[in-house]
Amino acid sequence: MGKVMGVEFAPLGLPLDRRLQTSAVLFWISTFLLFGSLFTYSLAYLFTTWYWWVSVLYLSWMAYDLETCQKGGRRGFLVRFVRGWSIWKHYVNYFPIKFVKTCDFDPTKNYLIGSHPHGVLCSGAFACFATEGANFSEKFPGMTARLLTLEGMYWVPGYRELIMCSGACAATAKGITNLITTPGGGTISVLMVGGVAESMNSDRDKIKLVLRGRKGFIKLALRNGVELVPSFSFGEAFIYEQVPNHEGTFLRRAQNFLRRFIGIAPIIFFGRGIFQYAVGLIPHRKPITVVVGEPIHVDKVEDPTQEQIDELHQKYMDALNKLYEVNNPKYGNPEVQLII
Repeated sequence: MGKVMGVEFAPLGLPLDRRLQTSAVLFWISTFLLFGSLFTYSLAYLFTTWYWWVSVLYLSWMAYDLETCQKGGRRGFLVRFVRGWSIWKHYVNYFPIKFVKTCDFDPTKNYLIGSHPHGVLCSGAFACFATEGANFSEKFPGMTARLLTLEGMYWVPGYRELIMCSGACAATAKGITNLITTPGGGTISVLMVGGVAESMNSDRDKIKLVLRGRKGFIKLALRNGVELVPSFSFGEAFIYEQVPNHEGTFLRRAQNFLRRFIGIAPIIFFGRGIFQYAVGLIPHRKPITVVVGEPIHVDKVEDPTQEQIDELHQKYMDALNKLYEVNNPKYGNPEVQLII
């Protein structure tokens, strides 16, 4: 279609598969931003009708089920069904997302993967570990992936059901411990170590990780003797732009203030639109490559000292930095600097 008033629009003759890919990403971003609010509004509306009992039943179920995200999450047919939706294949092909493992995992062990960087919405980690869009089961046969997310997401009516059907669990000490101590092994827990604080970093020439002060997951690994694995999502940081929010700006101070009180930072991000490429909430079509590194053996120490925690933390950072240096020339941009 070309440009209209300086705005580039998508060609009318785009192949069907490209349309399906955009629709899949639109579905993903819409569920994240709107599904919970619309579902909550529907429950509130039903309270004013003869169907008030539907809202009561659902809220009763939600109260009963609230702790499931901290006790190993959903299992069974429903999880396999949702993870296997064909829409996730279109989602992966949109960017596209490539899933690379550097070694085989032992299905009799549990693993704790640290995923970096967070990015705006963890697109690569979601595709690889919360769906079968990138063929997780083929790459890690006999193993189950559990993406760890903010506990607050499981308090949102409606949306909690969808995310739990991906196998996701709460990123709390209790939730992580229950997963990494799964009897018989076979569980891969994936933690976005940098969290919300890291999602606010928007530099285009460097990737800033929030990791140096994050040692809670190291302590859990030591207490339970679970192997640690560094993982890096090349390209994740560049599928969206953000309004400039460098340290010291009013916007950054406001984001940090709200993050401390509500646990979520209001990030002002934008990508492209559905039918035009100028601005919108659809991420840009830029490749993402999720590379999973080699496991770091961890001996179980029920009461680790600070020295032991610091030593393993440094070992993890060194392994992550090596993973980046080896793979960045192939999957990333050699001009982009990694800052831990």
